[in-house]
Amino acid sequence: MKLLFIHGAGGCGDVWHYQLRHFSGCDAVTLPGRSEGALRSSVDEYREWLHGYIAERKYGDVVLAGQSMGGAIALSYAIEHPGEIGGLVLIGTGARLRVNPGFLKILSDNVDKPPSWYREIVSPMYAGVEQSVRDMLLDRVCAFPVSVHLNDFLCCDRFDIMDKISSIDTSVLIICGDADTMTPVKYSRYCAGHIPGSSLNVIPGAGHMVFLEKPDAVNREIEKSFGGMI
Repeated sequence: MKLLFIHGAGGCGDVWHYQLRHFSGCDAVTLPGRSEGALRSSVDEYREWLHGYIAERKYGDVVLAGQSMGGAIALSYAIEHPGEIGGLVLIGTGARLRVNPGFLKILSDNVDKPPSWYREIVSPMYAGVEQSVRDMLLDRVCAFPVSVHLNDFLCCDRFDIMDKISSIDTSVLIICGDADTMTPVKYSRYCAGHIPGSSLNVIPGAGHMVFLEKPDAVNREIEKSFGGMI
């Protein structure tokens, strides 16, 4: 069974730096609209792009691991394509992902700025990441046009499946950092309380990029839940 990682808004597959090194044979997608393809305008459209990606590679059943918007895509996938899912790893995400209107306005007002403008905006989110990895990832995600980041955060803002997640019937591991201010712990607790049989692990001292800030702890939890399958 393939372990497949899905990045968050405005990101790319490279953000799974530590997981790609740790889990042999895993994959980490870069969603369309970055290096190739067109942006999608909703989580559902990204989900269907992912469905085609998986079918094209003949992965069969997959364990989807998604962070933030990537977690939303994974949740939506499990609801719409339940027979193709071997499990979910939901990292710093939720069944609804409202975005601060002020943040959306900042992006909208500066959508024509050069890509490097975004670095100052996003750098605090990576503050807990080891410097060489942080610099490498910021170089990559801040090479995308500001419109990519705005598009993805608008996709997040429109996402709401709070009334549907109880139908998910697969193994689900939920991970979040206790210092995550973008998708606070209450988002993960809601998922854990409404997805039957799911398990929740709150990692101390980590924020929204918990999988980069505390990679050993995150990788251990994934191995404990799915090590015999992937």
